[in-house]
Amino acid sequence: MTPAPAGTLTDHVKHAKQMMDKAVEAVKREFATVRTGKATTALLDLVRVEAYGNEMPLTQVATVAAPEPKLLTVQPWDRSLLKAVEKGILASDLGLTPANDGNLIRIPIPPLTEERRKELVKVVHKFAEEGRVAIRHARTDTMNRIKKTEHVSSDDQKHAEKEVQKTHDEHLKAVDAAVKAKEAEIMEV
Repeated sequence: MTPAPAGTLTDHVKHAKQMMDKAVEAVKREFATVRTGKATTALLDLVRVEAYGNEMPLTQVATVAAPEPKLLTVQPWDRSLLKAVEKGILASDLGLTPANDGNLIRIPIPPLTEERRKELVKVVHKFAEEGRVAIRHARTDTMNRIKKTEHVSSDDQKHAEKEVQKTHDEHLKAVDAAVKAKEAEIMEV
């Protein structure tokens, strides 16, 4: 958590909104890494590769592209990393099988089974719950700050609390909408 701005009720409300915005963005970023039936470069965002003696994100050692709806390609900048990239993709929990032609790695995106779709929906719900918890935490944190703010009338405090609650509710709705959209995308055959 970033330190709170000591200050006015308006500062507290703004800070709460920023924290909640970050939580919603984080949920959407995590959703992008969850596989659907379509190829998307974000699928490989969390893949780590053993390169130059370090673990590095795949995107720092290769170009990832989605030339077709059911195919991803990975072009390492250094050809000596082909095996390491292939190993990193296999080690990820994505269930993808890379094909290495000595120059380029092709990753066909297989159609999802019904069982796998349901598992992915559970993963999406877990990410969403983490986001909701972060939003609630920002609200609770801000409510406590508002109560501790000195030299303000109780009417102003109540108004600020209502504002934070309204922002909280809007952000929870945004997470729920993102969940519905991602769920529909995953279940789409």
